[in-house]
Amino acid sequence: MSQNYTASQIIAIKRDGGKLSAEHINWFIQGLLKGEIKDFQTTALLMAIYLNGCDKEETAVLTSAMLNSGVILNFNDIKVIDKHSTGGVGDKTSLILGPIAAAAGVKVPMISGRGLGHTGGTLDKMEAIPGYSVSLSREDFISIVHKTGIAIVGQSDDLVPADKIIYNLRDQSATVASIPLITASIMSKKLAEGTSGLVMDIKVGQGAFMKSKAEARTLARSLRETALRFEKNIITMITDMSQPLGMAIGNSNEVIESIETLKGNGPKDITLLSIELAAAMIYLAKISDSMVSARKLAKEQITSGKALLKFKEMIQAQGGNGNVIKDYSLLPLAKNETKVLARQAGYVSSIEVTKLGTNVCSLGGGRSAPGMKVDHAVGIMNHVKIGQKIKKGDVLAIIQHHANQENLVTLMAEEMSHETYKIKREKLVKLPELIQEVRCDWY
Repeated sequence: MSQNYTASQIIAIKRDGGKLSAEHINWFIQGLLKGEIKDFQTTALLMAIYLNGCDKEETAVLTSAMLNSGVILNFNDIKVIDKHSTGGVGDKTSLILGPIAAAAGVKVPMISGRGLGHTGGTLDKMEAIPGYSVSLSREDFISIVHKTGIAIVGQSDDLVPADKIIYNLRDQSATVASIPLITASIMSKKLAEGTSGLVMDIKVGQGAFMKSKAEARTLARSLRETALRFEKNIITMITDMSQPLGMAIGNSNEVIESIETLKGNGPKDITLLSIELAAAMIYLAKISDSMVSARKLAKEQITSGKALLKFKEMIQAQGGNGNVIKDYSLLPLAKNETKVLARQAGYVSSIEVTKLGTNVCSLGGGRSAPGMKVDHAVGIMNHVKIGQKIKKGDVLAIIQHHANQENLVTLMAEEMSHETYKIKREKLVKLPELIQEVRCDWY
């Protein structure tokens, strides 16, 4: 490793609000990969970036350095499009929109992550399906995408290895919600997939990393600027996370809700958002010449049953039991249920989304640290939406748990009825808007 710099010198530049050069950033990433820079030094730099930010040139260089830390796939196909969400509670759209887009002719090489903290992970949901493998060789991954149109896998060791190191350290050092670090992490992985275009679902609200629309817009702009620098087309959507998406929060229960949505029986909000995101992918792939026609084509994949069959095809291609689409008993399911009841009549004024996510983690359905085992059987079914009129004693949620969790669940249900769900006598004047902003940028 060159002695032109030291880690402490580079950390100090950013600590003091300075700008890192391309040489600084590339030197640091190379040292990280070689094991010559220690975790505490990387964490110090991450915190300096979190506190002082990066400009768009620094963000682009960091993205490039992380991208080039491993292999880069190349499908040589304009129809290769992926979607990414910044994370939410009950957000199972990837399981729905991927098969819809693939059934319409889009190639979807989806490299996803695991849940951590209050947000769920696509890989954890897919691993609830018996036999489904999220670990494929590069050759098998590419082959399945070409053959079936979609594969949902985890990040391999040779794909953006710098991001794997940095991502875990970000979580442990409370530097996740940094726009430059989010941008570099997302874009390096998506660029490595060999996509020609990207759809970004940026969550905003108390259950998201971006708490305000201003923050969400800043992230959207950062993602757009970076995508265009790398000659990629991009659609950014800012969507609501002030309440759970759909009803199911967990793993097996979210797989079931995804399948029901592909059958045309899903909750209104998750159906609407999944169709809109799938339509954006179809439009970027130039299969449709407008969002209106792309939206129509997306809906047709559900009504015709083609999207459901595509989901089954993907499951089987990755070693899973495709019969899960008609037999939910194949999934691990908790046998005990506890209802959370409304203490008063009125209108639901707010839902503590983050608390619902952390409650699922407390049951074992999520993880508070990397590497923890996830219980796919447990979860929470949310039964109300903000603005909904309810009576005293109505079911707000159902906790799905094991018999040996009764004491925990009793306390959890009590807290949820008092704190998680806020009920007011007055009807809400304004309800949350699910899809708040959409922008398309062509390179």
